[in-house]
Amino acid sequence: MNVAARAGSPREARALFRTGVGATTAGWVPGYAQANLLSVPADWAYEVLLFCRRNPKPCPVLDVTDAGSWTTPLAPGADLRTDLPGYRVWRDGELACEPAEVTGHWRDDLVSFLIGCSFTFEAALSEAGVPMRHIEQGRNVPMYTTSRPCRPAGRLHGPMVVSMRPVPPGLVSTAVRESALLPDVHGGPVHCGDPAGLGIMDLGRPDFGDPVEAQPGDVPVFWACGVTLQAAVTASRPPFAITHAPGRMFITDARDEQFRVA
Repeated sequence: MNVAARAGSPREARALFRTGVGATTAGWVPGYAQANLLSVPADWAYEVLLFCRRNPKPCPVLDVTDAGSWTTPLAPGADLRTDLPGYRVWRDGELACEPAEVTGHWRDDLVSFLIGCSFTFEAALSEAGVPMRHIEQGRNVPMYTTSRPCRPAGRLHGPMVVSMRPVPPGLVSTAVRESALLPDVHGGPVHCGDPAGLGIMDLGRPDFGDPVEAQPGDVPVFWACGVTLQAAVTASRPPFAITHAPGRMFITDARDEQFRVA
């Protein structure tokens, strides 16, 4: 049985991840919102919040925890230290390790940010007839660092990261319309067509995730991505941070319809 099929609810998915199951969460528990994770020392938290406020397209904030807390009302009873399928631990902007859980790395001064994820609107796109090539191919969504700088906030700066989905030309307007109705999980795309417009030279070599095979005629469509905050960690070099592994998200109990504007 497909691992994702074993999770009929967000709680069941998180229980699997807590046992060490690691997988991209694209296609997991359709209908529920997924989130990026960034945990930073409290003395960096204001700058992260300001960075998100100034760059809402890649960094839409769903929740911010108190310092030291590993819980969120987005998923009562969940543990942000254990309930994701993969983590990254950063020291001075360098990737230190990628553990299955981060209980041993946790600090009492960490403030966690949960940022909307485009996996949330994939169910709506699929229901509207837009194929999800990466899910069909059993791959992580491809993500690329762009040439577009984000607006900095104090010490925090860096480029925007985007995710890409190949879309048949007759369905591009549908993909734009359906995703735009969910602004808290990145909303509509930031670019369609020639990747060079974002400074991306080779779609076959994503910076994060996996390359995806497009079908003839498919148009590359790019959405702002929460991995932007990991690019900011690399560029800004905070002394310590914890993030999700790209494509391995926190699955919340919040229904995606809660974030739909119409």
